[in-house]
Parts: sequence; C-alpha cells; structure tokens
Amino acid sequence: MPEACIADALGWLAQAVGTHLFVVKGVLALLVVCTLCGSVGAMVVGNRMAFFSDAMAHCAFAGVALGFLSVLVVGTDNKATAAWLVPLVMVTFGVLVGVGMILVRERTGLAHDTVIGVFFALALGFGAMLTKMVQNVSSVNLETFMFGSLVLVDELDLVYLCVVLALMCGLFLWRYNQLMFASFNPSLARTRRMSVTLNNYLFIILLALVVNLSIKAVGALLINALLIVPAAAAANVSRTLRQMFWLTITFCLGAGGLGYWLSSQFTISVGNQKVDFSPSGTIVVVSVVGFFLSMTVVAVWNRFAPIFGGRQFQQFHRHGPDDPCGDDHAFGQCP
Repeated sequence: MPEACIADALGWLAQAVGTHLFVVKGVLALLVVCTLCGSVGAMVVGNRMAFFSDAMAHCAFAGVALGFLSVLVVGTDNKATAAWLVPLVMVTFGVLVGVGMILVRERTGLAHDTVIGVFFALALGFGAMLTKMVQNVSSVNLETFMFGSLVLVDELDLVYLCVVLALMCGLFLWRYNQLMFASFNPSLARTRRMSVTLNNYLFIILLALVVNLSIKAVGALLINALLIVPAAAAANVSRTLRQMFWLTITFCLGAGGLGYWLSSQFTISVGNQKVDFSPSGTIVVVSVVGFFLSMTVVAVWNRFAPIFGGRQFQQFHRHGPDDPCGDDHAFGQCP
C-alpha cells in the first residue's frame, strides 16, 4: 500500500531529524499544498476567477457531506470505505459544479458572479442540510474540513496530494503555454488557434482536484486565500507571466513556511492561559501581510527608480476594444 510506504519513510525521517511524526507530515503536506496553490493561483488571478475558486472551496464542504451520504448508501465498512469514497465523491462533485457554472453561464448569458452565487448557495445549503447525517454516521469533525489541521494529516491524504502534484506537473509539461494564454488572454489564444474551451475545462478539473484534496490540510475557508493572495502579491512585482508564475509559487511557499514556524514558536498570554495560533490562519495572515508589503515595495521603487535610472513596474492597464489583444489583461502591454 502506498500509504504504508509513506508512513515508514516518514517515520524514519522523523527519527533522523529528531522530531515528532506529525510535524514531518504537517511540513510535507504544507510544502505540497503550497506548491499546488502557488502553481494554480497565477492562472486563477489571471483569469479573474477569485470568486470562482472561493465557490469551489465551499462546494468542497458539500462534497464532504455527499461523500459520507454515499458511504451510508453503500453500507459496507464505513471507515475503510470512507477513506477512498469520500475524496472520490468530493472531487467528482467539485468538477461537476465547476463545469455546471460554465455551462449555465454560456446558456443563460447571466453575469459570471450571478451564476457563481447560485451554485455557491446550492453548495452551502446542501452541505448544511446533511450536517447532522455526517455527525451521526461518522466521528469526523466537520471543522477539520472548514479550517484545516496540518497536524492531523494522515498518510492517505499525503498520497492523494502527491498524486495531484504529479498530475499537475504532467499537465504543465504538456500544455503550460496554452493554459497560461487561455487564462490571461483568451482572444489572443484563439488567434493562435489554441483550444480555449479545452484548456478552460482542463484547468477547472485541476482546480477541483487541488481544492478538494487540500481542504483537510488547509481548510475550505482558507484555501481561497492561498490561491489568491500570493498570486496577487506576485502580480504586483512581476513584469511577465512567467515571472508571475514562479513568484507566486515562491511567495506561497514562503508564506506557508513562515506562517507555520510562527504558529509553532509564538503564543500570547491571556490571563493565566497561553493561546496558541492556528497554523492555517497564521499562514493566511502572513500571506496578506506579504501582499501589502509588495504594494509598498512597488510604490517606493516606482517613486525612486527614475532617479537611479531604473525601470518602473507597470500598473494594471485597461486595454480598449480597438487593441489587437482584445480583453483587459495585466502587465500593461499586449503579450
């Protein structure tokens, strides 16, 4: 079994570095999740899908409830069945919701945020409707899926995350340029005979995999922050799409590592008690601080760059309908 091999390897690593097993598992899960979110986040921001990814994260909560309902319907060994059936149902439900949002928007002509709001309400309502059922058929604490817990990640979750990372690397090796073009400038992608529709559906499937299999470590309420905030900070200090992609991964890993370290090293005293910080929340706060720092760095650089003959960072520029590249995009120039 893959999880048994990973358990043995992690146990050996924990002994080698002289720490606890849950620390090693938490750090490994954090590295994989931050790499996934950083890689996908650049395209989420470039395609203006922040609200879309937030809806996907909350749909994952409904997918958890639907997964345990499926376990109840199957009626076999609950613990063994839930280990593989719940993630499968979560991912399937997430993909269907993502595809459904695109199809409804294309067929109705409604605004993107309106369609997302409808599916957002459906997912939250469906999840809330099945909350009591989940509590009755399992000992799972739903707060784990809402807020995440890096110290409770098990070996099977790490296997799923590593599989998604491998799939993402394969997809990027196959058609990274097309995915980036389709995200940042669909009009230009069509002029170069790229299949924008296919790339969009591939990206939605990848996003569904990342979101649904990461929420146990990061949480449904916090996964969107890791997808958006590091990418937004990278967009502030990037001059090209490729720079933004790699800086997003760097910022996401940096915020993840720093936030995890701060949560483990610092506490605050309230009365006679010491209050620990949640790793997931600390990571998100650190990433937001990094975003505002990037704004400050760009503002200071642009103020003094002409004095020293440096090149200023270009702010977002709205392209008009007569521009050859069509839709608005970042980095100030047509690619």
